Amino acid sequence: MRALQLFGDRDLRLTEVESPPPPGPGEVRLRIRAVGLNFIDVWGFRGMAFAKRKMPLIVGAEAAGEIESVGEGVTGLAVGTRVVPYGALTCGQCRACREGRDNLCEDVGGVMGFHIDGFARELVTMPARLVVPVPDGVEDAEAACAGIAFGTVQHMLFDNAKLEPGESVLVHAGGSGIGTAAIRMAKAIGCTVFTTVGDDEKGAKAAELGADHVINYRTERFEGEVRRLTKRKGVDVVFEHVGADTWNGSLLCLKRGGRLVTCGSTSGPSTTMNLMQLFQQQYRITGSFGCSLANIRQSLDKMAQGIRPVVDTVYPMAEFTEGLERLESRKVFGKILVSL
Repeated sequence: MRALQLFGDRDLRLTEVESPPPPGPGEVRLRIRAVGLNFIDVWGFRGMAFAKRKMPLIVGAEAAGEIESVGEGVTGLAVGTRVVPYGALTCGQCRACREGRDNLCEDVGGVMGFHIDGFARELVTMPARLVVPVPDGVEDAEAACAGIAFGTVQHMLFDNAKLEPGESVLVHAGGSGIGTAAIRMAKAIGCTVFTTVGDDEKGAKAAELGADHVINYRTERFEGEVRRLTKRKGVDVVFEHVGADTWNGSLLCLKRGGRLVTCGSTSGPSTTMNLMQLFQQQYRITGSFGCSLANIRQSLDKMAQGIRPVVDTVYPMAEFTEGLERLESRKVFGKILVSL
């Protein structure tokens, strides 16, 4: 079968590899239809965590496909069922897994496509407990955004930030895959959405998605604009995933008792902060990584209800690297996908 394998730093090749074995007890074999690209792919492509993984490595951490065959003992899933596979090989045994907190697994085998072979291949065999059926009406390309992008936003905004209808939220990088999803999910419950973008073209598109206030961070200080627009009160929630460049400005955007939730650090992993500001303003800061299987189900349900992913470009498998380059260039608006 065809697969995209990483052999070293930025050395990605379309290869032929052996097909996986038929599914064993409790397993299903999937035919992958689409793969979503995320910054975790860019990090892996650059060579991060090489010491933790064995080359060559099949890439791809987010995907959608259909069940090609079913192993013994699997119930509720049939050949032809379209599914989204979970992006990490969790144990299914620890307390976190049993409680449905899959992204806190105590004995995780690794993130697909980053530590262990991923989804950018035609066939994948995996535990049936780690796939989520796709509702009718959701296309494969849309479903391929649920495992990381939509699932991450669902976990950030609703599990961690506890966003409520009518609240205000600042979404950084409103043109990104998770930024566009956050705008749509927040607007769907009647929130006032502020968002930052890097150019006016993205700003116009973010406004079309429903953002109430769009700030071009290259021409305006976003923290000053947010405070001006809120009459110096600030917002209830900041959806942070940029990192060092925006961290302290994000804190200034929060109202007293506001919540900041963060899942990324694309501009750098280290920063300093004013601890007196933290405790005097009673901020609540929460780190968020990945999502649970329940978040994927919730995300797919939202897609079926009309909250669709924004798709920037779909590349054929042979042009996977062009997709990564576009993602890395930050010219993208929405999600980049690869079709198999």
